[in-house]
Amino acid sequence: MAVVVTHKRRELLAESLKVIASQSRPVDHLIVVDNANESEVADLVRDQPIEATYLGSAHNLGGAGGFALGMLHALSLGADWVWLADDDGRPEGSEVLATLLDCARRHGLVEVSPVVCDINEPDQLAFPLRRGVVWRRLRSELGDEDFLPGIASLFNGALISAKAVDVIGVPDLRLFVRGDEVEVHRRLVRSGLPFGTCLQTAYLHPNGAAEFKPILGGRMHTQYPDDPVKRYFTYRNRGYLMSQPGMRKLLPQEWIRFSWFFLVTRRDPAGLREWFHLRSLGRHEQFGKPDQRP
Repeated sequence: MAVVVTHKRRELLAESLKVIASQSRPVDHLIVVDNANESEVADLVRDQPIEATYLGSAHNLGGAGGFALGMLHALSLGADWVWLADDDGRPEGSEVLATLLDCARRHGLVEVSPVVCDINEPDQLAFPLRRGVVWRRLRSELGDEDFLPGIASLFNGALISAKAVDVIGVPDLRLFVRGDEVEVHRRLVRSGLPFGTCLQTAYLHPNGAAEFKPILGGRMHTQYPDDPVKRYFTYRNRGYLMSQPGMRKLLPQEWIRFSWFFLVTRRDPAGLREWFHLRSLGRHEQFGKPDQRP
């Protein structure tokens, strides 16, 4: 089953559903979670050429809550596998689902993700990918390998089994947006279940690499969203994530990266204070919205 989460992007959603509905290995059932509860989106879902369920939410659950609702609904309908996507991207073509299922079967995986590429320039990665100590920004730099174990971009075309969901659970509603996929990835790693990325298929997504600012001559990157609301959720949720088991070992690197970025690269002490405040909210599990800060 496929689960797509949307919020006020009907036209983009229509493009995504067009590709999802045309897979060579047909989607058994499509579930669309609409965080804006719009009638025109409900009509779009009803008009799909495959069996589909529209879940309109009068309360904005964010990406985290939307995927949690969709995944649980899929499991309640008997799904063995759940294919996850948001509304601003789409599979690269009609063979993506078949390729992911085949990769999962051959490698004995409970989760497998496609490579996430720039929707406008498909050879560019939508998000930089680190292999060893080198950051890759081009799909062509990933080589001819079939599979990359232990690394996955979740929600952007990720295929996850019911078995995995039983073990790791669904995304945490409190995170709302930003970092929810990192938290689920953390759980996957700690579970010991086999997962990874199929390098021979792709999901197309708007390029998010601009948020990742190189420091120390490109040897490290620091995330800095220009939008203050995105920055709020990114840094707050990151504070929570870095306090969790399996992530705490990254704290020294976190402090070095953000201190260098704000004090040396940007010369912005106020930015460092904002980062510290927001990460403290997350570390203390203060999950209010931006206009509800303590």
